[in-house]
Amino acid sequence: MSTAIREETLGFQTEVKQLLHLMIHSLYSNREIFLRELISNAADACDKLRYAALDNDALYEGDSELRIEIEHDQEAGTVTVRDNGIGMNRAEVIENLGTIARSGTAEFLKQLSGEQQKDAKLIGQFGVGFYSGFIVADDITVRTRKAGTPAGEGVEWHSKGEGEFTVADVERPAHGTEIVLHLKQDAREFADDFRLQSLVRKYSDHIEVPVRMPRVETDKDDDGTPVEGSEKTVWETVNEATALWVRPKGEVSDDEYKAFYKHVAHDFSDPLTWSHNKVEGKLEYVSLLYVPGRAPFDLYERDGARGVKLYVQRVFIMDDAEQFLPLYLRFVKGVLDTRDLSLNVSRELLQQDPKVEKIKSALTKRALDMLGKLAKDKEAYQGFWNTFGSVLKEGPAEDFANRDKIAGLLRFSTTHTDSATQDQSLADYLERMKEGQDKVYYIVADSFNAAKSSPHLEIFRKKGIEVLLLHDRIDEWLMSHLTEFDGKHFVDVAKGDLDLGEVEDEAEKQAQQETAKAKEALVKRVKEALGELAQEVRVTHRLTDSPACVVLPEHEMGYQMRRIMEAAGQPLPEVKPILELNPAHPLVERLEAAEGEAFTDLAHILLDQAIIAEGGHLDDPAAYVRRLNGLLTA
Repeated sequence: MSTAIREETLGFQTEVKQLLHLMIHSLYSNREIFLRELISNAADACDKLRYAALDNDALYEGDSELRIEIEHDQEAGTVTVRDNGIGMNRAEVIENLGTIARSGTAEFLKQLSGEQQKDAKLIGQFGVGFYSGFIVADDITVRTRKAGTPAGEGVEWHSKGEGEFTVADVERPAHGTEIVLHLKQDAREFADDFRLQSLVRKYSDHIEVPVRMPRVETDKDDDGTPVEGSEKTVWETVNEATALWVRPKGEVSDDEYKAFYKHVAHDFSDPLTWSHNKVEGKLEYVSLLYVPGRAPFDLYERDGARGVKLYVQRVFIMDDAEQFLPLYLRFVKGVLDTRDLSLNVSRELLQQDPKVEKIKSALTKRALDMLGKLAKDKEAYQGFWNTFGSVLKEGPAEDFANRDKIAGLLRFSTTHTDSATQDQSLADYLERMKEGQDKVYYIVADSFNAAKSSPHLEIFRKKGIEVLLLHDRIDEWLMSHLTEFDGKHFVDVAKGDLDLGEVEDEAEKQAQQETAKAKEALVKRVKEALGELAQEVRVTHRLTDSPACVVLPEHEMGYQMRRIMEAAGQPLPEVKPILELNPAHPLVERLEAAEGEAFTDLAHILLDQAIIAEGGHLDDPAAYVRRLNGLLTA
């Protein structure tokens, strides 16, 4: 029996306290996933020892047959999960079992409230792993020793999940980790041989490490009578213990693919889709990629953990090998197993290996093709887009080679539906283009309502020309890198000169020129009244209902991007807008008839109103209010 040498009581990290409270008091359905989580952790520990032993075979300590063992005691109400993997030292025990070492967890927990907290699916949303044991246990003891350390450097961790845990030094001859769950009274069903075996086969059949359970055998006489005292324990492997990704696709069921995803991603929900592919030739590798059904809480943390699990000839190398997929596909999970990398590969070596770039290119195309197939199911793809669309929008800037493929996967709001839902593809837009239209028109605003109400859309609505309504924060940045699709150039309707091409006939263009010439005097007067506030003043044919609008030079940064840059502390040069006047509007007619100060005030009001309509900010809002009040009381 081990004797404690040094013992201390420590408090859980605040996030862990919240998490434990959530699981102990709120999450009751689907409790069985605790076993999947503990087996997955044990398998990871075995993988890590196998990798570490490539450089130091002595770490096996004469026990190189890696395995996971599960025992139960019905009378005591315990379940024990044991592995002979890498194990932990004292510092690692405190770090791994006393904290949640993943950024964003506190923010995620803060958002949980009410009915959400009763949803057991939340467990898998951020991979709580070990802590899921408290769903079924009110007392957990962990004994562990890191491979390669003396037997006297074992550690025992114990907690009732009530805010504190104790850590003590113990003698432990075996390396690896043993977790003893003292089951709650209403969870005693899990201290059952058949129940545990069925859960292993349901959730962990694909684990490459053998999962074993004890079975008692008894010698028998010739007549079949058991021989007293001949009982012996035999360990029986209860899972398939074959790496799922190396099996032929035709031999793997959908349920097995889904179960393996849950192991890889530490997710409770099913994936949206997956792609299993084997490549032979100059490069040899097997990949199994998944698109999750829900977003991890740290999706928008570009520096967070991401990437696939990397194996070399079925030997685990590393989690989160980010070198094999671009950042905009960071939501993709899965496994890559290759023969073309050395077993002692590191993150630094990966960055220097030209084979990595070739595999990355192939996996990126595979992932995009997978999304292309998913897009054929409009409802399923809409669910994907609502979850991951903003991340995919990073693609055109990061991946020039696949820009057209990514563009085909993007979804937008448009004037065709006037709905904030981004469910229209560029292919849909091209099918609906007007005869003579040769450009894809779009507008960028801070919100959907601001976009659909922009004065710049008036001529487009009149002509029946569809416009993309872009209202995500990333959209203007996206369009600066997405210049064309299927040979059609993108045009921001709020920048530069408006050219509707052949949609307008020659008579309309002639009428516009004649109007511009007739209003030259008015334009000159307005420009003199505004001075340096406007870069240019001109007559417009964009407007049908509004008196004026502001237009930015074609290659100038838009208002949305300027606000983002300024909020980030980036100084920007001042931009002067172009003011366009609608000569048929009563206010412009009134302006033309005005004189002196009244003319100047009304010119300033039209400019300020146009800037506000585009989401801009006034340098002197008080002056605008004073002039407007004067106009209203005149």
